[in-house]
Amino acid sequence: MSKVLVIDSEKRQLNPIHPAQARQLLRNKKAAVYRRFPFTLILKESRSDSPVSPLRLKIEPGAKTTGLALVNDITGVVIFAAELKHRGFTIRDALTSRRQLRRSRRNRKTRYRKPRFLNRTRPQGWLAPSLQSRVDNIKIWVEKLRKFAPIEAISQELVRFDMQLMRNPDIQAKEYQQGTLAGYETREYLLEKWDRQCAYCGVKDVPLQIEHIHPRAKGGSNSITNLTLSCEKCNTKKGTKDIKEFLKKDPSRLEKIQSLAKRPLADAAAVNTTRFALLSVLKATGLPVETDSGGLTKFNRNQQNLKKSHWLDAACVGKSTPLLNIKGVKPLLITANGHGTRQSCRTDKFGFPNRHCSRTKFHFGFQTGDIVKAVVTSGKKVGEYVGRIATRATGSFNISTKNGLVQGISYKHCKHIHKKDGYSYAF
Repeated sequence: MSKVLVIDSEKRQLNPIHPAQARQLLRNKKAAVYRRFPFTLILKESRSDSPVSPLRLKIEPGAKTTGLALVNDITGVVIFAAELKHRGFTIRDALTSRRQLRRSRRNRKTRYRKPRFLNRTRPQGWLAPSLQSRVDNIKIWVEKLRKFAPIEAISQELVRFDMQLMRNPDIQAKEYQQGTLAGYETREYLLEKWDRQCAYCGVKDVPLQIEHIHPRAKGGSNSITNLTLSCEKCNTKKGTKDIKEFLKKDPSRLEKIQSLAKRPLADAAAVNTTRFALLSVLKATGLPVETDSGGLTKFNRNQQNLKKSHWLDAACVGKSTPLLNIKGVKPLLITANGHGTRQSCRTDKFGFPNRHCSRTKFHFGFQTGDIVKAVVTSGKKVGEYVGRIATRATGSFNISTKNGLVQGISYKHCKHIHKKDGYSYAF
């Protein structure tokens, strides 16, 4: 597993240690668990004279998932890795739903209303809430890791998808794509869009080739909407056939490919929009920030024969990337869930109130979303349960464990492991 972060009794960051050494410190009662996520120990003594090796935090931003990695530039050891799943599209859908309900209600109750004053001016650098949440999630985790690890530099993948060039490769000035990294950004986008599998037969984990849906021999363009991924066997078999002729016996797959090819470049647009906002947030930390392209990230990963994943991409960001040692690293999977909602009551799909929402957030010192350990020694539910709780005013909680939902556990048996912070965790 990843190394364990350590701070001393005065909360100074120390060198991360091996899990076996962490277990020994806990067994000898020389340290205690300070945080579960990321797992951090606090020593019971001060280590002000202890030498500390600086670490580099590497970030690979994405529209849906961002990779994070802590790397020692001298040894190349990956100290900590995580994949942070954003909730940007969930926010977008929630805002759309709320807007629809609001407009429907106004149409029912207010046929006409005079225009109000201009109260919707946006500050400079404003981002839509679905995009701002991505920047905020990364900012929060940068701040968390800086508290527990001696980070002295940051590397960010400042990827830019050229939307015009993707839609029309003949636009002009495409020479910058030539050279060692030629085509890496376009290929990376296609891999994400087509789920890293052959569009025609669905095979995975084989070398994939960029293929023209409408053949160039019959007038097809190099537009990103006319490109897909194919295994060598399907690419050779299709040749210069039209896709309708090639898939005439599989109309469902034909329809799927045609609809997916025309899908808007939403993910690429989200990354483009937030990249400089994230860069300004990272520079505000006062640490030196290194930026490089996504093409260089993939080049570094291929040079070291590493598999494709968000956390490995993060570890390969930038020219500073050493020969990496990833032995035993298990990434922490982080999912942004938010902190709930302010709705006073829940509504049905038509926008009519149908159930009450409690105004009280805390019950007996616990709130819904806390991770607890419950040890029940008597009654029908004897046992030990670890998981997230859903609180009730009666004090009878539900616990979601890895084996399923356990209902009716008293608050008296519960002990905090990790308080709710808007994220869920897994390995």
